[in-house]
Amino acid sequence: MGAACTLIATAAASADVSGIEIDHLGNMGYGETYRVYAVVGDGERIDAVFGNAVGPLSIDTAAGMSFYQNGYGGNTSMAINSGFFAMVPSLEWDSYVTIGALYVDGTPFGSNALMDIGIDWTSFEGGGSIDTANGSWFVTPVDPQGGEIDNRVLVAQFTVIGGTGNGYEDIVGCMSFQGKDIDGNTFQNLNVCIAVPAPGALALIGFAGIVGRRRRR
Repeated sequence: MGAACTLIATAAASADVSGIEIDHLGNMGYGETYRVYAVVGDGERIDAVFGNAVGPLSIDTAAGMSFYQNGYGGNTSMAINSGFFAMVPSLEWDSYVTIGALYVDGTPFGSNALMDIGIDWTSFEGGGSIDTANGSWFVTPVDPQGGEIDNRVLVAQFTVIGGTGNGYEDIVGCMSFQGKDIDGNTFQNLNVCIAVPAPGALALIGFAGIVGRRRRR
């Protein structure tokens, strides 16, 4: 697996979800693979990624690209069985959504209780977009997988066919989030969008992220 290249997009307003980070894992032969994270504060968590009438959810690739879909995988991490990777190595690079857990076994949390409701996955299953104004993928507030690790919560893995290696060029769209702060208060953040940072801001953010993670180890 290649070294992760971390980028960040700023949320539309000051809020508990301060932005979206994308790690580039490299190209394993099926397209450029990215992991997408919601950025939160210490002790905070994400319980739902959703779209509603005020903050619709839409995630797509840039023009001329598509999401890689593996025939042995599925739309969410509940369909990703890491026990099959030895037999079907390509399954590891499937495109899917999640909260926290990478696979059905719950890695790195030990269990996965992800659920979804109200999302028509037809387009996504064909390599296209995820769109909903009345749907969500979610966990309950007591499920450990919603908790932050280094101020981030994983919400998706996408492999982009025809991608450039830059997640902010390859993946477009907005998401809404619900979670809890360190005191257990529920928050919602609507229309947190993926956007290309300015080059100077990207350099500063990348440096700050490296320093922040080193301090927390």
